[in-house]
Amino acid sequence: MAGCLDSFQLPRCDCIDYSEKRNTISSIIGGGLFAIGWWIIIDVAACYPSMSDFHQAYHVCGIIGTISVFMINAVSNGQIRGESYTNGCLGQRGARIWLFIGFLLGFASLITACWIL
Repeated sequence: MAGCLDSFQLPRCDCIDYSEKRNTISSIIGGGLFAIGWWIIIDVAACYPSMSDFHQAYHVCGIIGTISVFMINAVSNGQIRGESYTNGCLGQRGARIWLFIGFLLGFASLITACWIL
């Protein structure tokens, strides 16, 4: 069942080449979704200021998710592979630990958001 869509391909438009701008486009879309998410949570907190309607502890999921996004994006692929110019204070092992903690925080915020839902 895993390979049922392997031979399926969408028709390609030859007039536009997205291969070199893929990272830019995905960064813009991700930043837009990030901003919309924070906008919604701030709007809900402004519309329901009492603790009985919207508990203020619900912001913790977004804050932990934001910290994890910054932690994950702070590490480059070269630091993970050990190809960077400088080793830093902990080198490749420290970069991998930092990335792992970032992923742990991201998944923890996702799990807590699902639990709150």
